[in-house]
This record gives sequence, structure tokens and C-alpha cells, in this order.
Amino acid sequence: MSWQDKFLAQGAGSGHARVQYGALCWREGGDGTEVLLITSRNTGRWVIPKGWPMPGLAPEAAAAQEAWEEAGVSGGLVSPVCVGRYGYQKVLGADAAVPCAVAVYGLKVSKLSDTYPEANERRRKWFPLAVAAGLVNEPDLGRIIAGFTPPEDGRPSPIAAEEGETGDPPPQRSKRGKSRGH
Repeated sequence: MSWQDKFLAQGAGSGHARVQYGALCWREGGDGTEVLLITSRNTGRWVIPKGWPMPGLAPEAAAAQEAWEEAGVSGGLVSPVCVGRYGYQKVLGADAAVPCAVAVYGLKVSKLSDTYPEANERRRKWFPLAVAAGLVNEPDLGRIIAGFTPPEDGRPSPIAAEEGETGDPPPQRSKRGKSRGH
């Protein structure tokens, strides 16, 4: 079953899943890549910063805004390429929940602020990838974290890669999928 089918199944009878955008905040630590997790406000579970779409902001910009509000990420570079998607049930009250589909964007953190909007409501902590993957409750989010590979500096975007670094058209492909040079 694909992630889209899972979301539709979770939302059966109540319409579709609500979309959210999340930030996988990362840095290079002494022992490799680390991920910044925060606690949820209600349950204290380890999660990533995430929230609803914001008018006028691209998905990755909304994810970066959530990283500021919920984790104090005040400097960094967010990728416009979604690194993965996962679903969960957002609890709205004792008897209400809504299925959510979260698109996750990598955000290389260069600066954290001590004062930020939700500083008194959450804890934040850096974890190695494998540890962070085991701390989150959502299995698909755990897989995204465990399989995360930071992008290389200067790597072209997927659209630029299609055209080639020099602006040349992509190589022609034969019917068997093999590349033919120019």
C-alpha cells in the first residue's frame, strides 16, 4: 500500500488527510549527521517541527518557519526538494483526531536561538540519525530520518540536473533506456 493509499484509508469517512509541512533539521556533528528533535506540546513525544500551510509561503519556507517557531532555528538553508512523506493522526481533543500527511524538507541548521516563540513549551535536542529514527513514534518518519543523506554542497537541483550543468539538453535515451551521447 502506498503512502497516499494509507492517508486515504486513515481519512476514510472524514474527507482527505490534511497537509502539513515539516523540517528535518540537521547538522554535521563530531560523529556524523545529527538531527534536531523537539518535544510535542501535549504528550512530550519526540517529533520534528511541522505545521499547516501558510498563505504566500512555499512548502519548504513554511517548514522553515515552523522550525523557527517550534525549535528556534534562526539560520540555515532549507532544500526545496521533499525528502519524504509520512502520515499520523493529529489529536485535536479527547474525542477528535484528524489524519495528516506531512511533506518533509531538509534544513541544514547554522544557528539556533535561545529565545523563540515556543521556547517555554518544548524541549529540543540533537541526536545521531539512528537514535533519532528510533525515538519518533511514526514508523515512516523514522525511516525518513534513518535513510537521510545530507545533500552535497553545490549539488544542482533536480530540474537543473535534467538540463545538464551547462544548459545543454539532457542526453537522448534509446528505447532501451540507455543514454546516447551528443
